[in-house]
Amino acid sequence: MGTRTSLDTQSALYAMRHSAAHVMAAAVCRLYGDVKLDIGPPTEAGFYYDFDLSDRLTPEDFARIEEEMAKIVEENAPFERIEITRAEATTMLEEMGQPYKVERLADIPEGETITLYRCGDFTDLCRGPHVESTGNVKSYKLLSVAGSYFRGRETNPMLQRIYGTACENDKQLRVQLKRMEEAKKRDHRRIGRDLDLFSIQDSVGGGLVHWHPRGGRIRALIEEYWKREHLANGYSLVYTPHVGQAQLWKTSGHLELYKEMMYAPMEFDDTEYFIKPMNCPFHIQIYKSHKRSYRELPIRYAELGAVYRYEKAGVLHGLFRVRGFTQDDAHIFCTPETVEDEIREVARFANRMWKAFGFEEITAYLATKPAKATGDDSLWTQATDSLEKALQAEGIAYEVDPGGGAFYGPKIDLKVRDCIGREWQMSTVQFDFNLPERFDLAYVGSDGETHRPYMVHRALLGSLERFFGVLIEHHAGAFPLWLAPEQVRVSPLTDDENTYAAEVAAQLEEDFRVTVDTRSERIGAKIRAAREMKVPYQLIVGPKEVEAGTVAVRGLHDGDLGTMTLADFASKLRDEMET
Repeated sequence: MGTRTSLDTQSALYAMRHSAAHVMAAAVCRLYGDVKLDIGPPTEAGFYYDFDLSDRLTPEDFARIEEEMAKIVEENAPFERIEITRAEATTMLEEMGQPYKVERLADIPEGETITLYRCGDFTDLCRGPHVESTGNVKSYKLLSVAGSYFRGRETNPMLQRIYGTACENDKQLRVQLKRMEEAKKRDHRRIGRDLDLFSIQDSVGGGLVHWHPRGGRIRALIEEYWKREHLANGYSLVYTPHVGQAQLWKTSGHLELYKEMMYAPMEFDDTEYFIKPMNCPFHIQIYKSHKRSYRELPIRYAELGAVYRYEKAGVLHGLFRVRGFTQDDAHIFCTPETVEDEIREVARFANRMWKAFGFEEITAYLATKPAKATGDDSLWTQATDSLEKALQAEGIAYEVDPGGGAFYGPKIDLKVRDCIGREWQMSTVQFDFNLPERFDLAYVGSDGETHRPYMVHRALLGSLERFFGVLIEHHAGAFPLWLAPEQVRVSPLTDDENTYAAEVAAQLEEDFRVTVDTRSERIGAKIRAAREMKVPYQLIVGPKEVEAGTVAVRGLHDGDLGTMTLADFASKLRDEMET
């Protein structure tokens, strides 16, 4: 049975990290003159704060800043929440000499409460929440400093961003720091370069990914598995255009709500076209291509669709935040009577797929109706109940995120935990009451009347690019055998064994991905090269192996596995592939 919890624990940690960011900002303001502040939010791993100051900060400054932070913590100043009018806030921030805060103030929608938080001599425009006092911030560490454009735009001033982390106690901080050190070793950008998997080249553009042959082989294996599983689970594979007329995006609401994330329009024959940021409107057009009956439902369309979104340069990050990516996308059109079964099957499907890639810990977050939403309350209630019952039926642990749904429907976000304990939000199951109305979707029911279908957006892996980045870091580049771009490398001891090595490779390559290292290098160098490229198995062949018709097997993780016949080795690989 799925267990339901709240987000209180996570919220408490976020509040403490948010408070740590304020304590750090207060320390920087005390130590350096004329500091202009931007934002300082909590993050999954800690917190950061962006500063504009004349001094160029380096890690050598961290000890001094941490010492001042310790004094502020010792003062135990309360975090005071102050509600203020927009005019008062503008005047105060201008008098404080905080132009970035004045601009951020303008982002707050009319009618929304404006709040400041004060702790001691430091006051900040902030919505909170925070801990009771600075004394609650005890276990923290500053980590790095980097440049960051204001609002992530290259044309804006470059600020200095200090990253830090904070935990509830020193023991948890040590664990967190150890995890972060391990994360550095697993950085997918470095591993991707070392293993020649992918690149992002300035000459082409930021956030645009090139898949190299080794990375391309892994992607092809992922796509083959994805397509096979979707066909087996009742999905129809579809392919849709990369661009659509402006009217399509006007109907969908993207031009009204999402235009800043879309690339500039192109004009042909006096008609504007936009490159697609999402696949949804195209799948809807396929559904609408002819009249639908309840007997056809549910209809499940799945696509590995290339989409483009103009992310700001300041937020681009390897494969995790890109501008062009392939979305693992699907849309389910169903009747109200079958929606719960569909959601349950999606949860089961996601669970199974993630485990195939080596992820065992999966947690769900059920996001419910926000304050501003479209659709009748009865629809929201049924949709939310359907999502919750599906999680419970599949025994998936979940937490409730009150008000965290989109304006057009509640959703389930599935997060997977990697081998060093980090959570990654990947799969999403999203109800949509908005697009069926905008596009006037319909089906003929058993009563002969016209009805509105339910529409469910569903992504299992998210984007292939981001998924690949997570996969790289989870396995530290040592992919499971079925995904390894090079499964076996045959290494002859000397040039005399090259012919036998080629014969060994020829016998294996019908079922496995095999290469032969015929370089005139010592065997030690060949062993190191295979290990550095994370090849799962290496076969050493010398005079003894040639004479006996065997191979000496080395495993990436297990080292020397002894001598085997080729048939026994192939059997071992097949068993490992199956499991």
